[in-house]
Amino acid sequence: MEFAEKRLQNQHIYHGAVIDLDLETVALPNGQKAQREIVRHPGAAAIMALTTDQRMVFVEQWRQPLQQVTLEVPAGKIDARDANPEATAWRELNEEAGYTAQLLTLQAKFYSSPGFADEQMWLYRATDIQPVTTRLALDDDEFLQLHELTLAQAQAQIKAGVICDAKTLIAVQFWQAGLKERD
Repeated sequence: MEFAEKRLQNQHIYHGAVIDLDLETVALPNGQKAQREIVRHPGAAAIMALTTDQRMVFVEQWRQPLQQVTLEVPAGKIDARDANPEATAWRELNEEAGYTAQLLTLQAKFYSSPGFADEQMWLYRATDIQPVTTRLALDDDEFLQLHELTLAQAQAQIKAGVICDAKTLIAVQFWQAGLKERD
């Protein structure tokens, strides 16, 4: 069976600082028409930064859509300041966590929610991290607190629902898998 939908019409509904919203009319494989609400996003980079004593760096912040505080790996939207997702990762590691690294290694690329959004995320592993000498300023609307957790502490925060976003859950899984490979 052919699954592809054919775009018949695209109506741009909203342009914002973080997302755009389009309403597409598509032809379904069975010939019927349907509408798709699509969130457009430029993509983001996330960083799993591990200390020498095997702790991962997390940022605590308020997330308005969830109405709660979360713990997340440092991450940020790709924007005009960045040539590519890796440049975004370097910037966000400095800006949000106050660290730099010897090396960033791409761990995975994935879509955050492909049912309605085109946001692609790049997850990097930062090795040999050390504090920066010159820290970039946080965005005006960012209020963060840094935490360095062990794997057991991170797993407890997952159970508590404080670590609850996809990029951070994926990062913790990569971290756990990496530790198992070392054993």
